[in-house]
Amino acid sequence: MTSTTTGRQLNAAAAATFLVFGINGLVFASWAARIPAVTEALQISSGQMGTLLLCVAAGSLIALPTAGWVVGRIGTANTVRAAGAVAAAAGVGIALSLSAASTSGTAVSLFFFGIGIGLWDVSQNIEGADVEHRLGRTIMPQFHAAFSGGAFVGALIGAGLSRIGVGLPAHLLVIAGVVLVAALLAPRYFLPHVPAPAAADRDGAPRAAAAWRDGRTLLIGVVVLGATLTEGAGNDWIAKAAVDGLGAEQSTGALLFAVFVLAMTAMRFFGGRAIDLYGRVAVLRASMAAAAAGLGLFVLAGNIWLATAGAALWGVGAALAFPMGMSAAADDPRQAAARVSVVSTIGYIAFLAGPPLLGYLGDLTGIRLALLAIGVPILGALLLAGAAKPLRAG
Repeated sequence: MTSTTTGRQLNAAAAATFLVFGINGLVFASWAARIPAVTEALQISSGQMGTLLLCVAAGSLIALPTAGWVVGRIGTANTVRAAGAVAAAAGVGIALSLSAASTSGTAVSLFFFGIGIGLWDVSQNIEGADVEHRLGRTIMPQFHAAFSGGAFVGALIGAGLSRIGVGLPAHLLVIAGVVLVAALLAPRYFLPHVPAPAAADRDGAPRAAAAWRDGRTLLIGVVVLGATLTEGAGNDWIAKAAVDGLGAEQSTGALLFAVFVLAMTAMRFFGGRAIDLYGRVAVLRASMAAAAAGLGLFVLAGNIWLATAGAALWGVGAALAFPMGMSAAADDPRQAAARVSVVSTIGYIAFLAGPPLLGYLGDLTGIRLALLAIGVPILGALLLAGAAKPLRAG
């Protein structure tokens, strides 16, 4: 393979990975931005909505620990294709269940939605880490900016459709079609998958188990756990907190979510330079401090304008922690798949399971006040940020 061909493949793989991250964000935000519409359609409380969100978490937490093994067997491209098909089918199930006002049908569909999203997320991060390593420069935050950009577009679409009265079922059916087409076509430009030899297959399970015993990997996972809870709580509850806590309309709540996502997107696009200049650890600590300040401002704000400023600062703080965690886990290319899978699994325990627990707490205190609980893991991530220091040979 010539260097020119290699360069073309890397550029094509980077573009395809960027698109896959963006579509992932679009489908996630199409759901998250309209959670208030789900509670209205099913006539359920914040705590009951939390239970539905746990169905997503359960599906993803089943998929995440096995995702590294699946990628090793069939490659990142085929894993994204399979995951996209599952997520699209689940989206159709959610739409039909909401049309029938079936809480149980929605729960089952969300479980399979979680499986699809979990497999998709790990495989795209493994592909992104491989592309970043081969390019030799920081690009992972830009991939996650694509996710945030897709989520921003999804949030705007959700706000617009809510404003003009288009129901969530019709919204989800269209999104499911877009996801299926993109997930099947874009991965054809991923880096070629090299099947593992038989000996490596036999070593796959021990290697995965060793990743779960690696101290640095586990500490990175704990840091990412706190950081992703910060992001996940914003994704799932900013719109609902604005509606319940500030008396905003559903469309206004969706717009606050869009502000949060836009701030994350901008920071992820331009944050790679800050990481190169100041290092992962310093940027991670600054990010957690900004997230804490933005969270406090959002929760304690007395009007929609201060809450909007808080959501923006919260988004800036939540932007870089997860991509830095993925890059840190993939510092050793030989162990990248196993360690990215471990860190993703730990992080998504918070990203997916934390927000539903906030929903239960919200039944007692109100969802906006309940968001203050994530200040504790934010502090933990700030204190343990040194674990993400890059590995360097020589």
